[in-house]
Amino acid sequence: MTDGPVTAPAAEDPVVRTASAAVGGPLGGLAHGRRRWFSAVGLLLLLTSLTFAIGMVSKQTCYNATWTNGESRYTHFCYSDLPYLYVDRGLAEHEWPYSSDPDVRARYPQVMEYPVGISYYAWATSYVTDWLTDTPDEDERHLAETSTFWGLPGMLHEIRVFIIVNVIGFAVAALLSAWFLARTHRRRPWDAAAFALAPVLAATGIINWDMLAVVLVAGALWAWSRDRPLLTGILIGLGCATKLYPLFLLGGLVVICIRRRRYYDLAVAALSTVLAWVLANLPAMATGSEQWKVFWSFNSERGPDLGSLWLVVQQATDATISAQTVNLVSWAFFIAWCSGVLIIGLTARETPRLAQLGFLIVAGFLLVNKVYSPQYVLWLLPLAVLAVPRWRDQLIWQAGELFYFVAVWWYLADILASSGGDQPVYWFAILARVAAEIYLIVVVVREIYEPWRDPVRWTEATIESEAEPATEGQESRMISSNEVAV
Repeated sequence: MTDGPVTAPAAEDPVVRTASAAVGGPLGGLAHGRRRWFSAVGLLLLLTSLTFAIGMVSKQTCYNATWTNGESRYTHFCYSDLPYLYVDRGLAEHEWPYSSDPDVRARYPQVMEYPVGISYYAWATSYVTDWLTDTPDEDERHLAETSTFWGLPGMLHEIRVFIIVNVIGFAVAALLSAWFLARTHRRRPWDAAAFALAPVLAATGIINWDMLAVVLVAGALWAWSRDRPLLTGILIGLGCATKLYPLFLLGGLVVICIRRRRYYDLAVAALSTVLAWVLANLPAMATGSEQWKVFWSFNSERGPDLGSLWLVVQQATDATISAQTVNLVSWAFFIAWCSGVLIIGLTARETPRLAQLGFLIVAGFLLVNKVYSPQYVLWLLPLAVLAVPRWRDQLIWQAGELFYFVAVWWYLADILASSGGDQPVYWFAILARVAAEIYLIVVVVREIYEPWRDPVRWTEATIESEAEPATEGQESRMISSNEVAV
């Protein structure tokens, strides 16, 4: 239930108003939280389920072939990292990802190259998979060479079960994300519809384990809107232990807390972030510090890779760009970018919202990152739908992402190769994706400096006008200052 009537999307969004004509007109009172048996949040959860289900069905070709057909996984846009890592990282034998045992490392020299949150989750789901399948005895499997695992009796079925177990977890994460986003602004639950119906959610939701970080980011936005800096910090810390980028939300909190002189809340959030991250990493660091360092060394030593502007420059100029050069220039740019966001946040007429600041920081990181995988759009999704709750802008941005999503798989399948071997169409797709992202960045910056263009501020102004004659007993209906800051 919401606190008072919620905003009607068709009343303020021309795209929704036009689209609603095809289904009988704008939503009525039942969809705006006036009946306990039918709420906006409930419908959003249903829409999220449908979107995620469509994404799962779209991977049917790869699922049926257990991702063994190298060409169809690209041409049918159904690639996923999960089945390959299940076999190649020791998960099929339930090996602890951070084991320092020499025998384990000799058998599996490649360590999970992800932060601990993902490694823990993947390791735990391997045991659930074992529980659900009738697989060979572990001692028997250990006698086989890992290179032969794909051909072992029952292994393909086991891999499919592993995928199902993981995807169910991702679906739960998507539903929780939608719930958090729908309840971040009490009067604006429908802003989360851009998440629930996001084409990029269906397209990229099961490529990797990124949904685990998405739900923690959405939870942090919700926690901050509820004046819970301790919980906000814990969720950011756990998010950082799952993917690095949730840490950047602290930058947004710095701006907000400086402007509002909430230094105590900033300290609580920052300290709880560090504590949560340390506690999450301790088991890995204690059992295999060298294996724990692989995530950091792998990313440091990595050169220009898929989706990055660095790859375009390297391939278009036939130059070799070292990992050290990429690291130096990327971090220099990112520091400058964060400084720019700080200046924007401190010089704006009104305090920017956390979603706006978080979106700007994460977007800047992705623009110059050495790899920009197709599923990284999920990093921006919860931030974008709250930062720019307007369907026109969301569709423009996601159109660029979907164009790239198609192009990257065709690139890997060599469908886009020209007679000289280059793939300029893929370069164009990268540039188009970046252009769409920059478009959304410009929209966010404009609405920070011109808050009257921000739909969330419209709702804030309405609430303030409603609250003017409020008595002391009516104050509970007023929106919190933190909610506006999200």
